[in-house]
Amino acid sequence: MSSAPVTVRYFAGARAAAGVDSEARTAATLEELVGQLVDAHGDRLERVLTACSFLVDGAAARDRHAALAPGAVVDVLPPFAGG
Repeated sequence: MSSAPVTVRYFAGARAAAGVDSEARTAATLEELVGQLVDAHGDRLERVLTACSFLVDGAAARDRHAALAPGAVVDVLPPFAGG
């Protein structure tokens, strides 16, 4: 499986933990991408990511081993209070 360039967008607590609004990465799967994010941003983001959901091009990503398409946008969404 080859790696693809993707854009990662962080929201709320994930943005605070990462210290950036968005960033470009190259990863083959969501699982690989999450590993890169933890390596780059450390334990604080790792703790937040355990509670996060992910959208890939606007669709909920349930299979972390599915291939990421070139140019995909991955949204990192922590749980939100309220409704």
